[in-house]
Amino acid sequence: MATPMFVRFSNFRNLLRINNNVPGITSNPIQCLESIYRLSSTQEPSSMTNEVELTSFSKIMQNYLKRIKANEELMKVETEAYEKGKRHLANMMGEDPENFTQNDIDRSIEYLFPSGLFDSKARPIMKHPKDVLPLQKTGQFFTDGKPCHSFFYTLYPFYYETLHKITEKLKNLEDLEDNLIKSTGTFPNKNKFDTYGSMWKSKVQLEQLLNERLMDHHYEYFIKTMERLVNHPLSANEKEFLLKYRNILSQNINKINILSVSYNEDGKPYVKVFPCQRKSSIATVIVWGKGTGKITINGKDISYFQDMQSRQQIIFPLIFTNMVEKVDIEATVENGGPTGQSGAIRWGIAWGLRSFVTPEVIENMKIAGLLTRDWRRRERKKFGQEGARRKFTWKKR
Repeated sequence: MATPMFVRFSNFRNLLRINNNVPGITSNPIQCLESIYRLSSTQEPSSMTNEVELTSFSKIMQNYLKRIKANEELMKVETEAYEKGKRHLANMMGEDPENFTQNDIDRSIEYLFPSGLFDSKARPIMKHPKDVLPLQKTGQFFTDGKPCHSFFYTLYPFYYETLHKITEKLKNLEDLEDNLIKSTGTFPNKNKFDTYGSMWKSKVQLEQLLNERLMDHHYEYFIKTMERLVNHPLSANEKEFLLKYRNILSQNINKINILSVSYNEDGKPYVKVFPCQRKSSIATVIVWGKGTGKITINGKDISYFQDMQSRQQIIFPLIFTNMVEKVDIEATVENGGPTGQSGAIRWGIAWGLRSFVTPEVIENMKIAGLLTRDWRRRERKKFGQEGARRKFTWKKR
């Protein structure tokens, strides 16, 4: 046993070019690692130069590579099916398949499959698999099992890499500001990034962009860090980077006829909304700016409504926009019951608050349904039936 071990050790020293007279290794580290792997492996030298076999990895690495390979095969099959379907669709529309873009596909789908469905998820779509299928992380490890990303052991590598980029951007802006002060002797003119017409991406959108599942405190810290960058006097220089993490608000916001603010004799701003309708109730709502949170309904406070649900309907728009103690509400309502009256006042308050909040808040109000008028009414009774939908009991005899 000793002789083979001595021969193996001698071969190892000769392979690493270790001289007994001059101790040390004359070859580079990469050659040494290849030599060590060749001595401890039964593979042929030719296979080492191409790719290490899958069986030489651990089970975790094997499963990871199998998932990556399966995902690549799935994307390949789906991409071929997408390209084939796109060519068929172009031929059906009488257009050139080579110059058939995604906009042409959407326009063709809308023409061939007209749908009255309001939910976008229920409408037929045809998009590239990379825009539909979830992304799969690739290339996280080298062949020796070491992670590729420098932030791999933080468990959120792309998240912390983004924070690192934000810090670098902020430092570059500070250096630019210092250089301008040294060269001119005065503070530079403010060139801040204009956030009007855009808002930060939501937590779900950020997770899709980074391809990582984040916690709530991660998203909050990310927004605070981005706000620091936006508040810098020269943040407009990083406009392209900031827009990557912001959503452009829909152009419909600019088209909405926001009520103009009027002023009384004392210079207090107000907005009057009329008519505010819900069922058979009709209300007139006046939203006063620079208020203290006072609510008046037909000369009474919010106790005008006896049930708690109606009171919550009145307060909800103020809480949602964070304007509880910043405006006063004066409303007069007639006809209908508490549900109809509270719904009419709620819509009038939300409609009037648009003149006192930012476009971002207006977009959030639109998403929450505060700006949509509720046209539902009580369905009338039908002839030959017991009620609107209820039927009389049918008896055979």
